[in-house]
Amino acid sequence: MKKHTIAAIGEILWDVLPATETLGGAPTNFTYHVTALAARGIPISTIGNDLRGEKALAELQLRGVETSGISVAEGLATGYVEVCVDRDGSATYNFPAEAAWDHLQVNDFAHAIRNKLDAVCFGSLAQRSEDSRRTILAFLDSLNKATVRVFDVNLRQNFYSRDIIEASLGRTDILKLNDEELPVLAELLGFREKESEKRLRMLVDRYRLDLAILSRGGGGSLLMTGTDSSDHPGIATRVVDTIGAGDAFTAAATIGYLEKMALGEINEKANRLAAYVCTQQGAMPHIPENLKKSVAG
Repeated sequence: MKKHTIAAIGEILWDVLPATETLGGAPTNFTYHVTALAARGIPISTIGNDLRGEKALAELQLRGVETSGISVAEGLATGYVEVCVDRDGSATYNFPAEAAWDHLQVNDFAHAIRNKLDAVCFGSLAQRSEDSRRTILAFLDSLNKATVRVFDVNLRQNFYSRDIIEASLGRTDILKLNDEELPVLAELLGFREKESEKRLRMLVDRYRLDLAILSRGGGGSLLMTGTDSSDHPGIATRVVDTIGAGDAFTAAATIGYLEKMALGEINEKANRLAAYVCTQQGAMPHIPENLKKSVAG
């Protein structure tokens, strides 16, 4: 496998649970899993000059994730989110009003590396502030045409709008969303179809997507291109929590796409990694070597 260079731009934050804090944020989780799968993962984000920021850099470096694309902003707090996990392991999130990633910076390193990127992942949450939204869209527009743009929708609270979704979809090659987010997008975009498969097809056709990914939790996933589809039933597993499982899926699917794997193979490998992450606590668990090889190879 070629060692792909893959970035993610957006939030870096701490998941604050009743008994612990763990490093997270969808773009950060994504780049961790990209790195675990033997690619070069680069988070592009902003932290505060505070203890949580110092700990975030140390944690990522300990896990082998490159931190050169992370900026430090004076006078702003490193992001965090209060997480509640229910009996089924599903998580809900409560975000403070403002954090360092609401004033996202693309530093000199990130500007210099942009022409070498094979793919960039971005989401909707980090676009809740106008400042970060402008930064993200400008960065996407500065990329080479060959760079694959991955939009992981990641709807949280009320931090999204039709404008944010449509501007993002207009810059998207690969779309990733879950079965709770698809109906919200369908309503925002005025889709009349009720069936998930038809809604996904409308997204592929309207926005000329190369690949659309619908994850369905324990129900597996549906992958769709302009000419093909793959429906996976999912992998039964003992769920500890679901934090980071979707980001792991997106990382595996992105690498599979770059490696030109068949749609069914991408679906199987991404489900395998996501299922494992569900058996572990936190968004960035250690990935066994045999699983890394089976997913990335």
